[in-house]
Amino acid sequence: MKLYVTGATGFVGSQVVAAARARGHDVVAVVRPARPVPALDDGVEPARVDLRSRRGVAESLAGVDAVIHLAAAKAGDFATQFAGTVVATENLLTAMDEAGATRLVGVSTFSVYDYRGIEPGTVLDEDSPIDRSPALRDEYARTKLVQEQLYRDFGDGDGRRCVIVRPGMIYGPGNLWHDLLGAGLGPRYLRIGSRATLPITYVENCADAIVLAAGRLADPTSTIDGEVINVVDDDLPTQERYAQAVAARTEVPRTIKLPWPVVRTVADVLALANRRLLGGRAKFPGIAVPDRLDARFKPLRYTNRKAKDLLGWEPRFDLDEAIERSLAAERAGSLAGSPAEHGR
Repeated sequence: MKLYVTGATGFVGSQVVAAARARGHDVVAVVRPARPVPALDDGVEPARVDLRSRRGVAESLAGVDAVIHLAAAKAGDFATQFAGTVVATENLLTAMDEAGATRLVGVSTFSVYDYRGIEPGTVLDEDSPIDRSPALRDEYARTKLVQEQLYRDFGDGDGRRCVIVRPGMIYGPGNLWHDLLGAGLGPRYLRIGSRATLPITYVENCADAIVLAAGRLADPTSTIDGEVINVVDDDLPTQERYAQAVAARTEVPRTIKLPWPVVRTVADVLALANRRLLGGRAKFPGIAVPDRLDARFKPLRYTNRKAKDLLGWEPRFDLDEAIERSLAAERAGSLAGSPAEHGR
């Protein structure tokens, strides 16, 4: 099978390429024209295209069996992220039609869920509601919601097959101390909460699930078409357990611990004062905005049952193994791309 992988040199994409090659698949690895091409084995063909333009995209899709779309903008203002996520996806899907490519694994994120409407302690799964009014969320969540709709529209077309994969927070080399733990405050780090379960997946485990989804999608007997599949690892740790596991092996920021209920109450008070006294014009950091706080720290429960049932996926590495592998990769200087933004 020949897979077309966008974002192929990034934090997740590089591991998806490796997982695909480990299963014997050939890969067309999409690389932006301005980026250097890393060393590739004989089964990986680079495609130098910029998905923000349609130039050359359809031609690069010739002969592929399935597309894995990982490319997205994770930083910058709304216009920048809209171009890198939404416009890039529109261009890719148009090119797929032109090239006759009909199978798509659209990689999304837990950021699309409506955390305001999900009660604490609830199991978040594929049937949980997505956010329909994300104005108070960050640019990443807003553009990923639009991207998901593009995936669904593509999958509704005759002869097309599409599955949406939603990973939780993806951690690994260079991204062990991540946004689901807290936020930086000058030289210190605010640790928010300790008991909430982290919806995390190690980058190599996540890559396996994504490649398995492409394989199932290419199988005409598979019933995976149209499905949404969450990806989180087994035995998910609490914030405290995860932080201790990382701190036991490497240096971490000096932290100030704050209870989740206190932070959430302060955010509610600020939001109320902003609406009543300032007409909603004041701008606060993300950790003081209730909608964004809920998306990162609300205590929920999670399941990976659907990924296991539909993909035959099992996470290869547990938490301790994943941290050790991440640190070994950092020491070896083998980081292939930039860490993912938070997956919520």
